[in-house]
Amino acid sequence: MAEWTYRQRMESLRKTKQKHTFAKREQKGYTDEDDYGNIPVPPEFCFRPQPNSPNGGIYGYDGLSRALEGMLDAYPIYVDPLEMLCGRWSKLLTDYRADTRWDEVRFPYDDLKPLQEFYDITSGLDNEAHCTPDFRIGLRLGFGGLLEKVRFYRCLNPDRSEYYDAEERVLLAIQRFIGRHIEKIKALLAVEDRPEIRDSLHQMLVANENIVSHPPETFLEACQWTAYFANVSRAYNRDGAGYQLDVVLTPYYEHDVAAGTLDDEKATFILANLLLIDTRYYQIAGVDAFDRDQTCRLSYLILEAAHWLRGTANLTVRVHENVSREFLRTAVTYLFRDRCAWPRFCGDDALVKGFLQNRGVDKRLARERVASGCNWLCVPGREYCINDTVKINIARVFDVAFHDMMDSHSQPSTQLLMDYFRRHLERAVDVTARGVALRLAHIEQVQPELLINLLTHGSIESGTDISRCAQLHTIGVDGAGLAVVADSFAALEQRVERERLVGWEEVHQALHEDFAGIQGERLRQMLAASERYCQGGSLGDRWARRVTECFRQLVHNQPMPEGSQLVPGWFSWSRTILYGQRVDATPNGRHAHTPISHGANPVPGFRKDGAVTAQSTGIASVQLSLGNTAPLQLEFDPRISEEEGGIERILQLILQHFRLGGTLVNINVLDGEKLLAAHKNPALYPDLVVRVTGFTAYFVSLSRQFRQLVVDRFLNGF
Repeated sequence: MAEWTYRQRMESLRKTKQKHTFAKREQKGYTDEDDYGNIPVPPEFCFRPQPNSPNGGIYGYDGLSRALEGMLDAYPIYVDPLEMLCGRWSKLLTDYRADTRWDEVRFPYDDLKPLQEFYDITSGLDNEAHCTPDFRIGLRLGFGGLLEKVRFYRCLNPDRSEYYDAEERVLLAIQRFIGRHIEKIKALLAVEDRPEIRDSLHQMLVANENIVSHPPETFLEACQWTAYFANVSRAYNRDGAGYQLDVVLTPYYEHDVAAGTLDDEKATFILANLLLIDTRYYQIAGVDAFDRDQTCRLSYLILEAAHWLRGTANLTVRVHENVSREFLRTAVTYLFRDRCAWPRFCGDDALVKGFLQNRGVDKRLARERVASGCNWLCVPGREYCINDTVKINIARVFDVAFHDMMDSHSQPSTQLLMDYFRRHLERAVDVTARGVALRLAHIEQVQPELLINLLTHGSIESGTDISRCAQLHTIGVDGAGLAVVADSFAALEQRVERERLVGWEEVHQALHEDFAGIQGERLRQMLAASERYCQGGSLGDRWARRVTECFRQLVHNQPMPEGSQLVPGWFSWSRTILYGQRVDATPNGRHAHTPISHGANPVPGFRKDGAVTAQSTGIASVQLSLGNTAPLQLEFDPRISEEEGGIERILQLILQHFRLGGTLVNINVLDGEKLLAAHKNPALYPDLVVRVTGFTAYFVSLSRQFRQLVVDRFLNGF
């Protein structure tokens, strides 16, 4: 029998991945979120954590560390002999805490709930993770070194014994977890007769034995160490933040290549294994603190590894004028070749300049930030940002403001409406800030970052959670629904004030009735046909900039506890349907309770020609300019892209967007006919991957509602 090549093995692993995808859908139903890389929950898995609160929740260092320990000890072991890395997670600890993530017994917030609900605010109190560990700490020390460090500092901080007991408990559980994998590998070796598989199983065994207590020394060991930490951290609280993969792994790669133990094909296969194990957010390319290009051989191999995988991946290319054009062109080529919605691209210049506007930030720190989630960046191990967890539905704020004005004033105007909008938004920001302050004060007692603490500068040294000891507390607050609000203001100014085609009260009544009847539909169409955001120099564009500046000022200037500050962004994640359900009909012609606009994007169908350049320019003009993003989401048919100039044109579009001040570009390249066929029968297209928002997902795993959102964006977004 011929030996299996690495490429053949990866093809087989891709088929196994397809089976896992369908099995997970059978177990959990449709999931409108990241694939995560986990495997289906095995039938033999049996674990029930012990609550330590009257409300049935699990909280604090002791409760959560014991729960995580028990889950890891119960986890069935996953080793596929065709891989070179092992380990998977299958069940989230948070699945057992779904309704009790925040400890309302000890830290109630009943005083905040009325306004949070009124303005449809996602407070972030019951959300998880969303800061970034510094993997370099773990790779330098290994699990054994981290354990020694915990024990050393325990002696210096005897009053923090609960912290150190918990961290030690977690590290010992990880070591046992690895030990169980070692036994499984040995068992597979005993029955394996294919020489090439025996050889890689032996390498896997040696790597696992070495990293139980020692820091990784080889490329394989560094990737295996990363995989274990990724699995456990994800299983604990959904943490998906990665690191600058090419830069951090290059010393291991170069050492092994020089020693003759690693070539590019093997390195690519190992990297593909790593991407298969967890859809962690990894960043590649960019420049260092001295503006020097960081692109290296591994940057290319990481893209090739994702190409071998041809599945969900969350790779971000950091773009700067000094980054190799050849590499950027290669990245765009993969985007169109594989049509799996990766990589995405973030703009270094605007992100660094914006982040420097925050307290305590210098250029070195700004450059250390890595793209760590759907829309956010973070300084690994130094910044507590909880980005993408706190959101204000500004479409709801507008809805409230409009009806408040109409019910209170006999002479409404867009200027008066803007005053009402600002007043209500100020209240929404204030109650949001109070929720954030409550989290900062008590999250260590509710859900400490047991895994991220281990890779945080100063956490083990002081015996405190990253939420307390982080160098930076820059808390992200995203606004959602920008296009709905901007287009509504524009429609009112154009149709009511300038053209006088309709009166304020007529609009007010039509919104109450959701544009019912023939007259209501005519009015709706007239409003929807007004000048819209991203049409280019339109009323909608001007209102979008005005709303952006209002949101920026209110969020950034909001008083916060000493040492923390709020940082605004525009992002809705995948909550466009949920947020839309809380918003009545709006003056841009949107029906009641239908989805709001996606992120910073315009409402689909914003221009008949769908000019991508107009969309790019419009979104570049509404950046918040403080280091958080307002992503540009683009949908392309590969045939259309070729007609428009192909890959080079898309590369220039990305570069120009960043030169205009853009921060993040997400691109779907989808065959229209295939997309529509997959929407009708997704099971026939198990390999179709789309970027729903900041994450990639298998189309077959999405609910019909979310598939429809992607389809609508594609059909109407050009």
